[in-house]
Amino acid sequence: MRTRTTTATTRLAAALTALLVLAGCSSSGEEPNGKAGSAASAPAPAQGATGGYEGPRPQDQNLLAWTGDPNDAGHVTAQSAAGVGGRVTLVRIVLREQITWSNIWLGLAGIDPNAQLSNCYLGVYDDKGALLSATSDISPQLMTDAIAKPLPLAKSFTAAPGTYFIALLLNGNWATNALTLKSTGAGISVNAGLTPPRLRYSTVLTGQTSLPATVNLAEQATSTINTGWASQWYAVS
Repeated sequence: MRTRTTTATTRLAAALTALLVLAGCSSSGEEPNGKAGSAASAPAPAQGATGGYEGPRPQDQNLLAWTGDPNDAGHVTAQSAAGVGGRVTLVRIVLREQITWSNIWLGLAGIDPNAQLSNCYLGVYDDKGALLSATSDISPQLMTDAIAKPLPLAKSFTAAPGTYFIALLLNGNWATNALTLKSTGAGISVNAGLTPPRLRYSTVLTGQTSLPATVNLAEQATSTINTGWASQWYAVS
């Protein structure tokens, strides 16, 4: 009787030990054969991933930067030659990474086939007001093809992360509601919370026939902006 009792007790102890081992494997996320369970094998989420919808980025359209999603640039800018001719109009753009800047994209919404244009330019100023590069006279490109188009700078340059200002200079005569540019339509509100020399949208100087080598950003003005000269859409490539 003692032998049978001892044997039964030994078998019961062995069974309990096996159950404890199995329970330990399950709680640690492993299967009895030592392989990781499904919970342990699930891939960890990517670092910094937030999930959900992310808005369009310039790179989605083979661009390097832009002043805003062109899908939102539905409003057209219409202004008289007397209102903006000879003024340097500035639109601020902030770069988050270093790029090689070769072109400025402008959204041309409408053309005036009877316009007489000359001395029209695009350029880029740094946050000190120094001209980094400019296009040749873009008057011919403003007379054809009402589309978004890249206008090449005279020289490409390396643009470090920071604040830049895209400059537009128009000269000549055109019909106010014919020569039009794509823009955000923000106008006055685009400068909310800002003061010179960091205005997002402004004008400087009058009577210019070319983009000056330097501009004084402390002189940024909004009087013309407030008449309805809505903020133009630009992109960089």
